[in-house]
Amino acid sequence: MKNPIEHLNKIFDSRIRLGIMSSLMVNDSVNFNELKELIEVTDGNLATHLKTLEENAYIKVQKGFIGRKTNTMYSVTKAGEKAFKLHLDALEKMIKSIG
Repeated sequence: MKNPIEHLNKIFDSRIRLGIMSSLMVNDSVNFNELKELIEVTDGNLATHLKTLEENAYIKVQKGFIGRKTNTMYSVTKAGEKAFKLHLDALEKMIKSIG
């Protein structure tokens, strides 16, 4: 049997990307400012991690307006949901194999 650690997804190594994905898995969509508050990071730091997730097709971005203010909403894609669940399963197996 393969070592569970081999099934961990490097994209989710970052605590910020882990936080983003966790937030999006339990919400239909979350806007930039809400994510920033939830994860407690700077604009630039959050934007960098969101870009990585978007480039890997794990999240989708919808830009719109509320009045005259721009509003960017993020949601998890089917591929992102599957990849994140596989990552969590691998983590769980790894933890159980140690104990």
